[in-house]
Amino acid sequence: MARIEPTHGTDGAAGAGESAGRAPGRRKAVRYAVPVAVAGIAAASIGIGTALASSGDPDLPEIAAQDLIAKVAQSDAQQLSGTVKVTTDLGLPSLPEGFSLGDGQGQGQGGKAGHGKAGRGAGADAASPQAKLTELASGTHTLRVAADGPDKQRLSIVERAAEYSLIRNGDQLWAYDSKSNTVHRSAAPQAAKDAKDAHGAKGGKETPEELRGASPQDLAKKTLAAVDDSTSVTVDGTAKVAGRDAYQLVLKPKQAESTVGAVRIAVDAKNGVPLKFTLAPKGGGKAVVEAAFTKVDFSRPSADTFAFTPPKGAEVTEDKGAKGGKGGADDRKKGLDASGLSGMNVLGKSWTSIAEFKTPGGVGTAAGAKGAKGGKDAGPAGALLDGLGSKVSGSFGSGHVFSTRLVNALVTDDGKVYVGAVTKDALMKAASK
Repeated sequence: MARIEPTHGTDGAAGAGESAGRAPGRRKAVRYAVPVAVAGIAAASIGIGTALASSGDPDLPEIAAQDLIAKVAQSDAQQLSGTVKVTTDLGLPSLPEGFSLGDGQGQGQGGKAGHGKAGRGAGADAASPQAKLTELASGTHTLRVAADGPDKQRLSIVERAAEYSLIRNGDQLWAYDSKSNTVHRSAAPQAAKDAKDAHGAKGGKETPEELRGASPQDLAKKTLAAVDDSTSVTVDGTAKVAGRDAYQLVLKPKQAESTVGAVRIAVDAKNGVPLKFTLAPKGGGKAVVEAAFTKVDFSRPSADTFAFTPPKGAEVTEDKGAKGGKGGADDRKKGLDASGLSGMNVLGKSWTSIAEFKTPGGVGTAAGAKGAKGGKDAGPAGALLDGLGSKVSGSFGSGHVFSTRLVNALVTDDGKVYVGAVTKDALMKAASK
């Protein structure tokens, strides 16, 4: 099918928002939270699904790019179930055992972070969503998803001999790890009375953060929310995804500092639901992030899909923070998140946004060497940093740049961190201000 360029004399989504009669759809799209460039999308969470068998590109009526964006924003499909194939390939280097950023506070009581029960510490919660969902940052995974409105959702990570499930049913949020037979229970967040949920219904309940970002819809809507006049937007043909006809929406950054080559979103021609999301790096090669439905059904899932009772003998832990405990609240008041990093600032905007934060004790080294910093006097730790990244210096001092196929990070010797889907030069420029 012929390439379809945006109308009204612009190739950016900014023109779409100015088109008469289309402003409501544009405004609705911008309500979705904007990630820190595409770095937040790539780190949280979710990656690639090899595309599905196709019976040939469908012949669909032409549609302008801004109209397709509005179609996604106005999509109100609240019921669905299906299977999503996901893969992430950031090209991350593997870190030697015992190495971490920060002063070692994140390690378990057993002395080795993340290795067995000892590494998690006594009484650790193996089913905790925060720990489990980090696995989606690399490799290929199969997810089963289901939703019935804003207060019933289910996401399951299917493994060879086990399954990990997150179930939201009303005000309860359950996480179950069949491999360890452990259950994590917490209260689902409540939206403000006058807030609107993702579909625009007043008085709805928020989707828990743990259930976000795990589908083509979440990835697409986060990306479209960041679209502005720094983005070239086109419709590039059609596709068949999970047996459904779809348009191909293509977004490309205009900013030279971005490391993103293009984002391609397959949008269901009938209901506007994103069916496939692909993020390609500017450097070429295979996609860094892609998520695609292999099966999808937009009818209402059965009620028992969202019912959960802890299996006999399962170890159940409660999230005390969800009940008003001091656990994470005090840290947030101090400007620290769960990893012990100081509050994050966002520099720049859109595709060239850079996250800036600080590690409390500088750049940590091997276990026990608290406060040691990189550089020639850091011994083995300095050599390790030199091996993983490239040494740089500037008006900010000195540090190391660590690169992946998409995201780059600058870690200064005094513990400041700058990370984004931008070039090394852009990070150094931000650190020098």
